[in-house]
Amino acid sequence: MGTEESSTTTIDVPGKQLGTRRGTGDPATRGRTTIADGVVAKIAGMAARDVVGVHAMGSGLARTFGAVRDRVPGAARSATRGVKAEVGEVQTALDLEIVVEYGVSIAEVSRTVRENVISAVERMTGLEVVEVNINVSDVNLPDGDEEDDERPPLQ
Repeated sequence: MGTEESSTTTIDVPGKQLGTRRGTGDPATRGRTTIADGVVAKIAGMAARDVVGVHAMGSGLARTFGAVRDRVPGAARSATRGVKAEVGEVQTALDLEIVVEYGVSIAEVSRTVRENVISAVERMTGLEVVEVNINVSDVNLPDGDEEDDERPPLQ
């Protein structure tokens, strides 16, 4: 009469009774899931790299070290390069550092990156993304168009 029914399951093993388990409500609410900062950073990094106009992730120094590491046999490419995630119990905030291709609209690429990252992180983790800060640290110039080529060689 107005009380919630609970299911009771008894597990029997010949000669022993292991115990009784009572479950109430949704099994998904029994326990806790913790998502590491690195997991959110990987998801965000992959989502940002999927956007047309994003050439690379991270600062020049991070990309240089990453390029060296990528040449080591068996080393995996870092999906978290250029991404910093702060994860709470129900929310996350992200900082991304990107390099864009020359000629693209930085405002448009940033908007698309933000949308892609928020969608992927919220869908995969269930966390609310409260902010995605984007720092455009460089522009990738097409080959052969660099002004440095016009300088005389050092002697």
